Amino acid sequence: MSLTHEARVARFHREGPWVLAGLAILVAIVFEAERHHALHSEELLFFVVLIPTIILHEVSHGVVAYWCGDDTAKRAGRLTLNPIRHVDPIGTVLLPILLLVTTHSAFGWAKPVPVRVDRLRHPRNQAVLVGLAGPATNIILALAAGFTFRAVVNLNALGGDITRWPLGDEVLFLFGVVNVIIAVFNLIPIPPLDGASVVEWFLPREWLPQYYRLRMMSLVFVLMLVFLAPGALDSLFNFGTEWWGRLVGIGPVII
Repeated sequence: MSLTHEARVARFHREGPWVLAGLAILVAIVFEAERHHALHSEELLFFVVLIPTIILHEVSHGVVAYWCGDDTAKRAGRLTLNPIRHVDPIGTVLLPILLLVTTHSAFGWAKPVPVRVDRLRHPRNQAVLVGLAGPATNIILALAAGFTFRAVVNLNALGGDITRWPLGDEVLFLFGVVNVIIAVFNLIPIPPLDGASVVEWFLPREWLPQYYRLRMMSLVFVLMLVFLAPGALDSLFNFGTEWWGRLVGIGPVII
């Protein structure tokens, strides 16, 4: 069942002002960063490819859930590539830009796609498939970008300075790197990250109520990992991008 016109209008009135406010603040931040030379072109490109990467990641969760019997995301209008439907004003816009400007790194999220595990045909097993759909999509996109980059780009002619690469080559390369990073990060087995779905599958059923209570507070642990242990994440990301580069024939990629 799709949303009625009245429901779409009501949703716009409810969510529209937040999205517009977030975009206005985004424009102001980017303008000030450019004026003070705090945001470089490659960092802006990183942000540009980050948005479709996390959107495709989220949509894949809803698509696999739909295949497995849960149409919650479809009824909510979230099985779409329209970025406005997936923008979280803080996680998708403000936080990544602020981090790029202040720390020259990015972290963010899209609005989670709603999934009702109890509506899946085989909830315990298919919940793992739904959870791993996001990282799997990012891995496929990273491989596609990497092999395409290797096929169409003359690596010897590019040189080592990515800022001097043609725009198309730089975007394609960064798209692959960003998808590797998003896949590796989401495979960390800490809820609410997708890797936790595997942990949940192995837990005895009688442990699940306590686990679900712990999961409600787990975002704090993820944020602590991001902000207090960036070196550990960098090592993990470099491991992923290095193997990605070797696999697609580019060579080891260290970020």
